[in-house]
Amino acid sequence: MSDLPVLSDVLAALRDHVLEHALKEGDFVLKSGAHSSWFLDTKQTACRADGIVLVADALVEVMGRELDDIDAIGGLTMGADPVAFGVAAVLATRGRTVRTFSVRKETKQGGVTGRIAGARAPGDRVLVVEDTGTRGASPMEAVDQIVEFGATPTALSVIVDRGGTCAALAAERDLDYRPLLTAPDLGRAYGS
Repeated sequence: MSDLPVLSDVLAALRDHVLEHALKEGDFVLKSGAHSSWFLDTKQTACRADGIVLVADALVEVMGRELDDIDAIGGLTMGADPVAFGVAAVLATRGRTVRTFSVRKETKQGGVTGRIAGARAPGDRVLVVEDTGTRGASPMEAVDQIVEFGATPTALSVIVDRGGTCAALAAERDLDYRPLLTAPDLGRAYGS
């Protein structure tokens, strides 16, 4: 697709992986109930070893030095899990250690109770992640739970911003929003 926007080599490699493995065409009903001719199953990138390395490389490029101020990475299960866990593992091989956690969809009643599970600590500065952002509801739900836990969400990143609405929601919460790719980067319109 020669009409795609020019990206850095790192982001272009991630885009190629997403286009090859995660973009599906057909007739889909999205979580919002809207119909679409395309769907992103971005876990097809995040759950492949080569894909998660590309995600980690892209996150390092997009976040820059701000990544050094992050103590933990996580978000709402399932979308955030492979991103947070995979990126943390890749970063550890490069000498950068961050904790990871998952925000459960429901409160756990036994054992370690609550909605946040994993290596987390009150006061953590958190990068909230998600595989695909369409409306932004999942990352914002995670933000609410992270704040309730006592940590501080400072930034938000998604592999692909499909809907174009996450930026405004992040701004309302004073989060530094940095998507790795957007729908236009994939040759698609937001929300289509």
